[in-house]
Amino acid sequence: MVRGKSVVRCGLVLLSLWLCSQSVPISVDKAKEKPPEEELGPPESAETGLHYDRYLREVIEYLEKDPHFREKLKNANMEDIKLGKLSKELDFVHHNFRTKLDELKREEMNRLRMLIKVKQDVQGGSGRTVDHQALLKQFEHLNHMNPNTFEVDDLDRLIQSATKDLENFDKDQHDEFKKYEMMKEHERRERLKGLNEEERQKEEQHYEEMKKKHAEHPKVNHPGSEDQLKEVWQESDGMDPENFDPKTFFKMHDSNGDGFFDESELEALFTKELEKVYNPENEEDDMVEMEEERLRMREHVMNEVDTNKDRLVSLTEFIAATKKEDFSEKDGWETLDQNPLYTDEELRQFEQHLLNEENDINKKSVELQKQREELEKKQEELNNQKMGLQQAVEEMERIKAEAKQPAGEPAPVVPGNSQPLAPGHQQQDVPVPRHS
Repeated sequence: MVRGKSVVRCGLVLLSLWLCSQSVPISVDKAKEKPPEEELGPPESAETGLHYDRYLREVIEYLEKDPHFREKLKNANMEDIKLGKLSKELDFVHHNFRTKLDELKREEMNRLRMLIKVKQDVQGGSGRTVDHQALLKQFEHLNHMNPNTFEVDDLDRLIQSATKDLENFDKDQHDEFKKYEMMKEHERRERLKGLNEEERQKEEQHYEEMKKKHAEHPKVNHPGSEDQLKEVWQESDGMDPENFDPKTFFKMHDSNGDGFFDESELEALFTKELEKVYNPENEEDDMVEMEEERLRMREHVMNEVDTNKDRLVSLTEFIAATKKEDFSEKDGWETLDQNPLYTDEELRQFEQHLLNEENDINKKSVELQKQREELEKKQEELNNQKMGLQQAVEEMERIKAEAKQPAGEPAPVVPGNSQPLAPGHQQQDVPVPRHS
Protein backbone atom coordinates (compact mmCIF):
# COMPACT_ATOMS: atom_id res chain seq x y z
CA MET A 1 0.00 0.00 0.00
CA VAL A 2 2.60 2.49 -1.10
CA ARG A 3 1.11 5.94 -1.58
CA GLY A 4 2.54 9.08 -3.19
CA LYS A 5 3.92 11.33 -0.46
CA SER A 6 3.75 14.82 -1.94
CA VAL A 7 1.91 18.10 -1.91
CA VAL A 8 0.62 17.26 -5.36
CA ARG A 9 -1.47 14.44 -3.85
CA CYS A 10 -3.47 16.92 -1.80
CA GLY A 11 -7.11 17.21 -2.73
CA LEU A 12 -6.98 20.79 -3.96
CA VAL A 13 -4.11 20.24 -6.30
CA LEU A 14 -3.14 23.64 -7.62
CA LEU A 15 -3.67 25.55 -4.40
CA SER A 16 -1.80 22.92 -2.44
CA LEU A 17 1.19 23.32 -4.71
CA TRP A 18 1.50 27.07 -4.86
CA LEU A 19 -0.39 28.67 -1.95
CA CYS A 20 1.94 31.07 -0.20
CA SER A 21 2.02 34.64 1.12
CA GLN A 22 -0.47 37.06 -0.45
CA SER A 23 0.84 39.39 -3.13
CA VAL A 24 -0.64 41.98 -5.49
CA PRO A 25 -1.52 40.65 -8.95
CA ILE A 26 0.69 41.92 -11.72
CA SER A 27 -0.17 42.59 -15.34
CA VAL A 28 2.07 40.94 -17.88
CA ASP A 29 2.56 41.92 -21.49
CA LYS A 30 2.84 38.56 -23.21
CA ALA A 31 4.51 40.10 -26.23
CA LYS A 32 7.37 41.49 -24.13
CA GLU A 33 7.62 38.87 -21.42
CA LYS A 34 9.65 35.91 -22.66
CA PRO A 35 10.53 33.16 -20.19
CA PRO A 36 14.09 31.83 -20.19
CA GLU A 37 14.43 28.73 -22.33
CA GLU A 38 16.16 26.81 -19.55
CA GLU A 39 12.93 26.91 -17.54
CA LEU A 40 11.32 24.59 -20.08
CA GLY A 41 13.11 21.54 -18.72
CA PRO A 42 11.23 18.47 -17.55
CA PRO A 43 9.31 18.99 -14.30
CA GLU A 44 10.12 17.15 -11.11
CA SER A 45 7.41 16.20 -8.60
CA ALA A 46 6.46 13.20 -6.55
CA GLU A 47 3.76 10.89 -7.86
CA THR A 48 0.08 11.41 -7.08
CA GLY A 49 -1.10 7.86 -7.61
CA LEU A 50 -3.55 8.92 -10.36
CA HIS A 51 -3.47 7.25 -13.75
CA TYR A 52 -2.85 10.66 -15.34
CA ASP A 53 -0.18 11.56 -12.78
CA ARG A 54 2.58 12.56 -15.19
CA TYR A 55 0.27 14.71 -17.31
CA LEU A 56 -1.05 16.47 -14.19
CA ARG A 57 2.40 17.19 -12.81
CA GLU A 58 3.77 18.48 -16.11
CA VAL A 59 0.82 20.81 -16.69
CA ILE A 60 1.17 22.17 -13.15
CA GLU A 61 4.91 22.69 -13.50
CA TYR A 62 4.63 24.62 -16.78
CA LEU A 63 1.74 26.77 -15.60
CA GLU A 64 3.63 27.59 -12.43
CA LYS A 65 6.52 28.91 -14.54
CA ASP A 66 4.31 31.57 -16.12
CA PRO A 67 4.65 34.78 -14.02
CA HIS A 68 1.10 35.99 -14.65
CA PHE A 69 -0.57 32.71 -13.82
CA ARG A 70 1.60 32.23 -10.75
CA GLU A 71 0.60 35.61 -9.35
CA LYS A 72 -3.07 35.00 -10.06
CA LEU A 73 -2.85 31.73 -8.23
CA LYS A 74 -1.35 33.35 -5.16
CA ASN A 75 -4.47 35.47 -4.83
CA ALA A 76 -7.03 32.80 -5.74
CA ASN A 77 -9.33 31.41 -3.08
CA MET A 78 -10.65 27.90 -2.86
CA GLU A 79 -14.05 28.59 -4.38
CA ASP A 80 -12.54 30.41 -7.37
CA ILE A 81 -10.41 27.40 -8.14
CA LYS A 82 -13.28 24.95 -7.75
CA LEU A 83 -15.63 27.09 -9.86
CA GLY A 84 -13.10 27.28 -12.69
CA LYS A 85 -12.40 31.02 -12.46
CA LEU A 86 -8.67 30.39 -12.33
CA SER A 87 -8.87 28.33 -15.53
CA LYS A 88 -9.84 31.42 -17.50
CA GLU A 89 -6.41 32.89 -16.71
CA LEU A 90 -4.98 30.37 -19.16
CA ASP A 91 -5.75 32.85 -21.96
CA PHE A 92 -3.02 35.10 -20.56
CA VAL A 93 -0.34 32.43 -20.27
CA HIS A 94 2.73 33.04 -22.43
CA HIS A 95 2.75 31.51 -25.92
CA ASN A 96 5.83 29.40 -25.17
CA PHE A 97 4.03 27.64 -22.33
CA ARG A 98 0.77 27.32 -24.27
CA THR A 99 2.67 25.57 -27.06
CA LYS A 100 4.22 23.22 -24.55
CA LEU A 101 0.80 22.51 -23.02
CA ASP A 102 -0.54 21.65 -26.49
CA GLU A 103 2.29 19.17 -26.90
CA LEU A 104 1.63 17.63 -23.48
CA LYS A 105 -2.04 17.16 -24.32
CA ARG A 106 -1.26 15.43 -27.62
CA GLU A 107 1.12 13.08 -25.82
CA GLU A 108 -1.55 12.33 -23.21
CA MET A 109 -4.14 11.64 -25.89
CA ASN A 110 -1.79 9.17 -27.59
CA ARG A 111 -1.07 7.47 -24.27
CA LEU A 112 -4.78 7.12 -23.49
CA ARG A 113 -5.55 5.73 -26.93
CA MET A 114 -2.89 3.07 -26.52
CA LEU A 115 -4.16 2.31 -23.00
CA ILE A 116 -7.75 1.93 -24.19
CA LYS A 117 -6.70 -0.34 -27.06
CA VAL A 118 -4.74 -2.60 -24.70
CA LYS A 119 -7.66 -2.81 -22.27
CA GLN A 120 -10.07 -3.65 -25.08
CA ASP A 121 -7.75 -6.35 -26.41
CA VAL A 122 -7.27 -7.86 -22.94
CA GLN A 123 -10.96 -7.81 -22.07
CA GLY A 124 -11.99 -9.11 -25.49
CA GLY A 125 -9.38 -11.88 -25.39
CA SER A 126 -10.57 -13.04 -21.97
CA GLY A 127 -14.16 -13.25 -23.14
CA ARG A 128 -15.25 -10.40 -20.86
CA THR A 129 -17.64 -7.71 -22.04
CA VAL A 130 -15.88 -4.42 -22.71
CA ASP A 131 -17.19 -1.67 -20.40
CA HIS A 132 -17.10 1.31 -22.73
CA GLN A 133 -18.36 3.75 -20.09
CA ALA A 134 -15.49 2.80 -17.79
CA LEU A 135 -13.02 3.26 -20.64
CA LEU A 136 -14.39 6.71 -21.44
CA LYS A 137 -13.82 7.76 -17.82
CA GLN A 138 -10.11 7.57 -18.58
CA PHE A 139 -10.59 10.76 -20.63
CA GLU A 140 -12.47 12.83 -18.04
CA HIS A 141 -9.44 14.94 -17.12
CA LEU A 142 -9.24 16.51 -20.59
CA ASN A 143 -11.42 17.48 -23.54
CA HIS A 144 -10.82 14.58 -25.93
CA MET A 145 -13.08 16.14 -28.56
CA ASN A 146 -10.26 18.60 -29.21
CA PRO A 147 -7.12 16.39 -29.25
CA ASN A 148 -4.62 18.99 -30.49
CA THR A 149 -4.67 22.09 -28.28
CA PHE A 150 -4.79 22.74 -24.53
CA GLU A 151 -7.66 25.13 -23.82
CA VAL A 152 -9.44 26.63 -20.81
CA ASP A 153 -11.81 23.66 -20.71
CA ASP A 154 -8.83 21.29 -20.42
CA LEU A 155 -7.46 23.09 -17.38
CA ASP A 156 -10.90 23.23 -15.80
CA ARG A 157 -11.43 19.49 -16.36
CA LEU A 158 -7.98 18.70 -14.99
CA ILE A 159 -8.57 20.68 -11.79
CA GLN A 160 -12.04 19.18 -11.26
CA SER A 161 -10.91 15.60 -11.96
CA ALA A 162 -7.79 15.80 -9.79
CA THR A 163 -9.72 17.39 -6.93
CA LYS A 164 -12.43 14.71 -7.04
CA ASP A 165 -10.06 11.78 -7.59
CA LEU A 166 -7.61 12.79 -4.89
CA GLU A 167 -10.39 13.37 -2.39
CA ASN A 168 -11.47 9.77 -3.03
CA PHE A 169 -7.92 8.43 -3.00
CA ASP A 170 -7.83 7.71 0.74
CA LYS A 171 -11.23 6.01 0.60
CA ASP A 172 -9.97 3.73 -2.15
CA GLN A 173 -6.95 2.90 0.00
CA HIS A 174 -9.22 1.96 2.91
CA ASP A 175 -11.32 -0.25 0.65
CA GLU A 176 -8.23 -2.01 -0.68
CA PHE A 177 -6.97 -2.58 2.85
CA LYS A 178 -10.30 -4.09 3.93
CA LYS A 179 -10.10 -6.52 0.99
CA TYR A 180 -6.53 -7.33 2.00
CA GLU A 181 -7.60 -8.18 5.55
CA MET A 182 -10.56 -10.27 4.42
CA MET A 183 -8.34 -12.17 2.00
CA LYS A 184 -5.92 -12.91 4.84
CA GLU A 185 -8.72 -14.34 6.95
CA HIS A 186 -10.14 -16.29 4.02
CA GLU A 187 -6.77 -17.88 3.25
CA ARG A 188 -6.29 -18.73 6.94
CA ARG A 189 -9.64 -20.51 7.02
CA GLU A 190 -8.91 -22.38 3.81
CA ARG A 191 -5.57 -23.49 5.23
CA LEU A 192 -7.29 -24.84 8.33
CA LYS A 193 -9.62 -26.97 6.20
CA GLY A 194 -6.64 -28.94 4.94
CA LEU A 195 -5.40 -29.85 8.43
CA ASN A 196 -6.36 -32.69 10.70
CA GLU A 197 -7.97 -31.96 14.07
CA GLU A 198 -4.71 -31.89 16.02
CA GLU A 199 -2.96 -29.65 13.50
CA ARG A 200 -5.98 -27.37 13.36
CA GLN A 201 -6.05 -26.87 17.12
CA LYS A 202 -2.33 -26.16 17.14
CA GLU A 203 -2.71 -23.61 14.35
CA GLU A 204 -5.64 -21.88 16.05
CA GLN A 205 -3.70 -21.65 19.31
CA HIS A 206 -0.73 -20.09 17.55
CA TYR A 207 -3.02 -17.61 15.81
CA GLU A 208 -4.58 -16.47 19.09
CA GLU A 209 -1.15 -16.14 20.69
CA MET A 210 0.04 -13.88 17.87
CA LYS A 211 -3.07 -11.70 18.16
CA LYS A 212 -2.54 -11.34 21.90
CA LYS A 213 1.14 -10.58 21.49
CA HIS A 214 0.42 -7.90 18.89
CA ALA A 215 -2.12 -6.25 21.18
CA GLU A 216 0.40 -6.04 24.04
CA HIS A 217 2.09 -2.75 23.21
CA PRO A 218 2.67 0.56 25.02
CA LYS A 219 -0.03 3.18 25.03
CA VAL A 220 -0.33 4.96 21.69
CA ASN A 221 -0.86 8.71 22.11
CA HIS A 222 -3.64 10.42 20.23
CA PRO A 223 -2.20 11.80 16.93
CA GLY A 224 -1.75 15.57 17.13
CA SER A 225 -2.22 15.67 20.90
CA GLU A 226 0.11 17.44 23.31
CA ASP A 227 1.54 14.17 24.60
CA GLN A 228 2.18 12.88 21.10
CA LEU A 229 3.94 16.03 19.89
CA LYS A 230 5.97 16.37 23.09
CA GLU A 231 7.16 12.79 22.69
CA VAL A 232 8.51 13.68 19.23
CA TRP A 233 9.95 16.91 20.64
CA GLN A 234 11.82 14.96 23.31
CA GLU A 235 12.82 11.66 21.64
CA SER A 236 13.36 12.78 18.05
CA ASP A 237 14.41 16.39 18.53
CA GLY A 238 16.26 15.97 21.83
CA MET A 239 14.41 18.88 23.41
CA ASP A 240 13.09 19.34 26.94
CA PRO A 241 9.32 18.53 26.95
CA GLU A 242 8.79 21.22 29.56
CA ASN A 243 9.98 23.81 27.03
CA PHE A 244 7.71 22.68 24.20
CA ASP A 245 7.09 25.52 21.77
CA PRO A 246 4.56 24.88 18.95
CA LYS A 247 6.04 27.47 16.57
CA THR A 248 9.56 26.10 16.94
CA PHE A 249 8.26 22.55 16.60
CA PHE A 250 6.45 23.45 13.38
CA LYS A 251 9.52 25.04 11.81
CA MET A 252 11.73 22.10 12.81
CA HIS A 253 9.42 19.60 11.08
CA ASP A 254 8.50 21.69 8.04
CA SER A 255 11.22 19.88 6.11
CA ASN A 256 10.84 21.77 2.83
CA GLY A 257 10.40 25.13 4.56
CA ASP A 258 7.27 26.14 2.63
CA GLY A 259 5.29 27.10 5.73
CA PHE A 260 2.96 24.09 5.60
CA PHE A 261 2.79 20.51 6.79
CA ASP A 262 1.98 18.42 3.75
CA GLU A 263 0.93 14.79 4.00
CA SER A 264 4.41 13.31 4.14
CA GLU A 265 5.63 15.80 6.74
CA LEU A 266 2.55 15.19 8.85
CA GLU A 267 2.78 11.42 8.64
CA ALA A 268 6.45 11.54 9.64
CA LEU A 269 5.32 12.84 13.04
CA PHE A 270 3.57 9.52 13.77
CA THR A 271 6.59 7.28 13.33
CA LYS A 272 7.31 7.04 17.06
CA GLU A 273 3.73 6.03 17.81
CA LEU A 274 3.69 3.42 15.05
CA GLU A 275 6.95 1.90 16.28
CA LYS A 276 5.19 1.10 19.54
CA VAL A 277 2.82 -1.23 17.69
CA TYR A 278 4.68 -2.49 14.62
CA ASN A 279 8.09 -4.08 14.22
CA PRO A 280 9.05 -5.64 10.85
CA GLU A 281 10.99 -8.35 12.66
CA ASN A 282 7.94 -9.58 14.61
CA GLU A 283 5.81 -12.33 13.13
CA GLU A 284 2.68 -10.88 14.69
CA ASP A 285 3.11 -7.41 13.14
CA ASP A 286 1.92 -6.69 9.60
CA MET A 287 3.61 -3.73 7.90
CA VAL A 288 0.66 -3.30 5.53
CA GLU A 289 -1.47 -2.67 8.62
CA MET A 290 1.08 -0.13 9.82
CA GLU A 291 0.62 1.94 6.65
CA GLU A 292 -3.15 1.82 7.09
CA GLU A 293 -2.66 2.99 10.69
CA ARG A 294 -0.49 5.85 9.46
CA LEU A 295 -3.19 6.86 6.99
CA ARG A 296 -5.85 6.81 9.73
CA MET A 297 -3.70 9.01 11.97
CA ARG A 298 -3.09 11.54 9.22
CA GLU A 299 -6.79 11.69 8.34
CA HIS A 300 -7.67 12.27 12.00
CA VAL A 301 -5.27 15.19 12.35
CA MET A 302 -6.36 16.72 9.05
CA ASN A 303 -10.00 16.57 10.12
CA GLU A 304 -9.16 18.29 13.41
CA VAL A 305 -6.58 20.84 12.29
CA ASP A 306 -7.08 21.59 8.59
CA THR A 307 -9.84 24.18 9.00
CA ASN A 308 -9.87 25.46 5.39
CA LYS A 309 -9.85 21.90 4.02
CA ASP A 310 -6.99 22.42 1.57
CA ARG A 311 -5.35 19.28 2.98
CA LEU A 312 -2.36 21.28 4.14
CA VAL A 313 -1.66 22.39 7.71
CA SER A 314 -0.44 25.97 7.89
CA LEU A 315 1.47 27.41 10.83
CA THR A 316 -1.62 29.41 11.79
CA GLU A 317 -3.81 26.31 11.79
CA PHE A 318 -1.22 24.37 13.77
CA ILE A 319 -0.86 27.05 16.46
CA ALA A 320 -4.65 27.34 16.72
CA ALA A 321 -4.95 23.56 17.21
CA THR A 322 -2.50 23.63 20.13
CA LYS A 323 -4.76 26.11 21.90
CA LYS A 324 -7.87 23.93 21.69
CA GLU A 325 -9.15 22.09 24.74
CA ASP A 326 -8.79 18.65 23.12
CA PHE A 327 -5.07 19.30 22.49
CA SER A 328 -4.46 17.89 25.97
CA GLU A 329 -6.29 14.66 25.02
CA LYS A 330 -5.06 11.93 27.36
CA ASP A 331 -7.00 8.99 25.99
CA GLY A 332 -4.92 6.56 23.97
CA TRP A 333 -5.39 6.03 20.25
CA GLU A 334 -7.45 2.97 19.33
CA THR A 335 -5.36 0.92 16.92
CA LEU A 336 -6.66 -1.29 14.13
CA ASP A 337 -6.74 -4.40 16.30
CA GLN A 338 -9.21 -2.63 18.58
CA ASN A 339 -11.59 -1.75 15.74
CA PRO A 340 -13.27 -4.47 13.65
CA LEU A 341 -12.51 -3.81 10.00
CA TYR A 342 -15.36 -5.87 8.59
CA THR A 343 -18.44 -7.72 9.72
CA ASP A 344 -19.11 -11.46 9.44
CA GLU A 345 -21.62 -10.68 6.71
CA GLU A 346 -19.06 -8.69 4.72
CA LEU A 347 -16.60 -11.57 5.00
CA ARG A 348 -19.28 -14.03 3.88
CA GLN A 349 -20.09 -11.88 0.84
CA PHE A 350 -16.40 -11.51 0.04
CA GLU A 351 -15.86 -15.27 0.15
CA GLN A 352 -18.97 -15.80 -1.99
CA HIS A 353 -17.54 -13.34 -4.49
CA LEU A 354 -14.27 -15.28 -4.55
CA LEU A 355 -16.19 -18.52 -5.03
CA ASN A 356 -18.15 -17.02 -7.92
CA GLU A 357 -14.94 -15.85 -9.53
CA GLU A 358 -13.41 -19.29 -9.11
CA ASN A 359 -16.49 -20.91 -10.66
CA ASP A 360 -16.34 -18.49 -13.57
CA ILE A 361 -12.67 -19.31 -14.10
CA ASN A 362 -13.34 -23.03 -13.94
CA LYS A 363 -16.23 -22.67 -16.37
CA LYS A 364 -14.02 -20.67 -18.71
CA SER A 365 -11.30 -23.30 -18.35
CA VAL A 366 -13.73 -26.06 -19.35
CA GLU A 367 -14.86 -24.02 -22.34
CA LEU A 368 -11.26 -23.40 -23.38
CA GLN A 369 -10.45 -27.10 -23.01
CA LYS A 370 -13.46 -27.96 -25.18
CA GLN A 371 -12.34 -25.43 -27.77
CA ARG A 372 -8.86 -26.93 -27.69
CA GLU A 373 -10.20 -30.43 -28.29
CA GLU A 374 -12.33 -29.17 -31.17
CA LEU A 375 -9.33 -27.42 -32.69
CA GLU A 376 -7.21 -30.56 -32.34
CA LYS A 377 -9.98 -32.58 -34.04
CA LYS A 378 -10.16 -30.08 -36.88
CA GLN A 379 -6.38 -30.15 -37.16
CA GLU A 380 -6.48 -33.94 -37.46
CA GLU A 381 -9.14 -33.68 -40.17
CA LEU A 382 -7.02 -31.14 -42.02
CA ASN A 383 -3.99 -33.43 -41.78
CA ASN A 384 -6.02 -36.31 -43.21
CA GLN A 385 -7.25 -34.11 -46.03
CA LYS A 386 -3.69 -33.03 -46.69
CA MET A 387 -2.53 -36.67 -46.91
CA GLY A 388 -5.43 -37.50 -49.25
CA LEU A 389 -4.52 -34.59 -51.51
CA GLN A 390 -0.88 -35.63 -51.51
CA GLN A 391 -1.81 -39.19 -52.55
CA ALA A 392 -4.06 -37.82 -55.28
CA VAL A 393 -1.22 -35.67 -56.60
CA GLU A 394 1.11 -38.68 -56.64
CA GLU A 395 -1.51 -40.73 -58.53
CA MET A 396 -1.88 -37.95 -61.09
CA GLU A 397 1.87 -37.87 -61.58
CA ARG A 398 1.91 -41.64 -62.15
CA ILE A 399 -0.88 -41.40 -64.73
CA LYS A 400 0.96 -38.61 -66.54
CA ALA A 401 4.12 -40.73 -66.64
CA GLU A 402 2.22 -43.66 -68.18
CA ALA A 403 0.64 -41.41 -70.76
CA LYS A 404 4.08 -40.40 -72.04
CA GLN A 405 5.01 -44.02 -73.03
CA PRO A 406 4.81 -44.99 -76.84
CA ALA A 407 1.44 -46.33 -77.92
CA GLY A 408 1.06 -50.11 -77.46
CA GLU A 409 4.24 -50.42 -75.39
CA PRO A 410 3.58 -51.07 -71.75
CA ALA A 411 5.64 -49.23 -69.27
CA PRO A 412 8.44 -51.46 -67.95
CA VAL A 413 8.03 -52.48 -64.37
CA VAL A 414 10.16 -54.13 -61.77
CA PRO A 415 8.75 -57.35 -60.34
CA GLY A 416 6.98 -56.59 -57.10
CA ASN A 417 7.11 -52.91 -57.91
CA SER A 418 4.48 -51.06 -59.84
CA GLN A 419 6.85 -48.23 -60.76
CA PRO A 420 8.25 -48.11 -64.36
CA LEU A 421 11.99 -48.62 -64.82
CA ALA A 422 14.11 -45.80 -65.96
CA PRO A 423 15.26 -45.85 -69.62
CA GLY A 424 18.29 -48.14 -70.13
CA HIS A 425 17.30 -50.30 -67.19
CA GLN A 426 14.70 -52.55 -68.86
CA GLN A 427 14.23 -56.00 -67.35
CA GLN A 428 16.25 -58.84 -69.11
CA ASP A 429 14.72 -62.25 -69.90
CA VAL A 430 15.89 -64.89 -67.46
CA PRO A 431 16.00 -68.57 -68.70
CA VAL A 432 13.63 -70.82 -66.80
CA PRO A 433 14.88 -74.42 -66.12
CA ARG A 434 12.82 -77.14 -67.86
CA HIS A 435 11.93 -80.50 -66.34
CA SER A 436 12.32 -83.66 -68.49
